[in-house]
Amino acid sequence: MTEKRSFEKAMTELEGIVRQLESNDLTLDDSLKAFEKGVTLTRECETYLTEAKGKVEKLVRDADGVEKTEAFEPREA
Repeated sequence: MTEKRSFEKAMTELEGIVRQLESNDLTLDDSLKAFEKGVTLTRECETYLTEAKGKVEKLVRDADGVEKTEAFEPREA
């Protein structure tokens, strides 16, 4: 069984693939393999982010204690 990689590890791997593809040092075959791996990593990251969004939305409650969904708006510093 393959251990599930963390979001951070998937992002680091994805960034490495992007650098490889941007370098133009890969053969066409290697570029296609790297692209396929990048698509897989992108989907993994999207899954993590979707799960995280769901958890954040679940934790948001209004003043009466009723759960509600609202968009996350970062505060300006």
